[in-house]
Amino acid sequence: MKKSFFTSALIASFLSICAMAQFPQREPLPENSSALPTNINRNSYPRILADKSLMFRLLAPEAKLVQVDICGKKYDMTRDDRGAWTATIPPQVPGFHYYSLVVDGVAVNDPASETFYGCGKMMSGIDIPEEGTELFEVQNVPHGEVRQINYFSKVDNEWRPVFVYTPAGYNDNNDRYPVVYIQHGGGEDHRGWVQQGRMANILDNLIAAGKAVPMIVVSANSNVQKRGSGGPAYSVQGMAPFREEMVDNIVPFIDRTYRTKADAAHRAMCGLSMGGGQSFYVGLLSPEVFANIGIFSTGMFGGIAGAANFDLEKECPGILSDTKIFNDKHLVFYISCGEQDPRITYNKAIAEKMRQGGVNVQFNSFAGDHEWQPWRKSLADFAQKLFK
Repeated sequence: MKKSFFTSALIASFLSICAMAQFPQREPLPENSSALPTNINRNSYPRILADKSLMFRLLAPEAKLVQVDICGKKYDMTRDDRGAWTATIPPQVPGFHYYSLVVDGVAVNDPASETFYGCGKMMSGIDIPEEGTELFEVQNVPHGEVRQINYFSKVDNEWRPVFVYTPAGYNDNNDRYPVVYIQHGGGEDHRGWVQQGRMANILDNLIAAGKAVPMIVVSANSNVQKRGSGGPAYSVQGMAPFREEMVDNIVPFIDRTYRTKADAAHRAMCGLSMGGGQSFYVGLLSPEVFANIGIFSTGMFGGIAGAANFDLEKECPGILSDTKIFNDKHLVFYISCGEQDPRITYNKAIAEKMRQGGVNVQFNSFAGDHEWQPWRKSLADFAQKLFK
């Protein structure tokens, strides 16, 4: 009974905070400030100030302590006499960041922000603009479509969603198109590349500029319920269930449903972080299915707990011992990483080892940590190299 009462009181208190947070602002907004694209209301908070610092606000008069938590770093908020809590925090690196508000020790989503699936749950998100990244924005160009459709998974024995981007003009012709299968990271799902990653904007703008060929892009949920056969997550055994899902379920479904060029030369697989590991163990090890591979910011080579002493030849037989055969089977092989990402040293080293062994691998790096800005740039760079 006590637990039920406490739970009900906590929910009621949180709903009260949410309701109050949505009240129109009674004070003028800070001068020379602007809303972030992830705000629900452009006339509300969070705000980015002229010096690129960020200001948050929450109306919670009954709260005793409120903080902003951005990627694990907490900033205390200050209460005024009306019960409005505010905090101005130092400039953050450009790009997308998950955050929450911590109200009396309870982490909650900011009711003024859009929410996104990340870190294994719905999270508030803040997207900090960067100059020179108009490629990520909606432009006055022909636009493709993103559709969510369902396919039946024989791996999990259930219907599962998948997002499919078709380029501008797809509905007006009978042409066939190459396909990119793009994978999210750990704690995210198929929504990541469509929402946080701005995949459709990037492809629309590249295709309109003639920098990328028109292509279909498929964003699938790799969080299958079936587990691997006892091997580590980053291993052939650990990736076996998703390989089955991708190769035996998703690819055939897309080829049946859309006008694809259904051969390895016209298929690519790429992904970020965990999705980069999947692109290695599923894509790179299946050259009969995917001849083009992109690996963004993976930790499988090192830089994360449990990753050490990566044996390249053991994990990908023939890459160093039969390099000509490997190169002949892979048209584009691409690795990238954020320059402030702890994984950068290991990704650079493995790419250099491959190059010294004669592997045709392309490597690039972009400013940023383990977050969406380098991944957006990686997709843009990778897409321009494909199907030429």
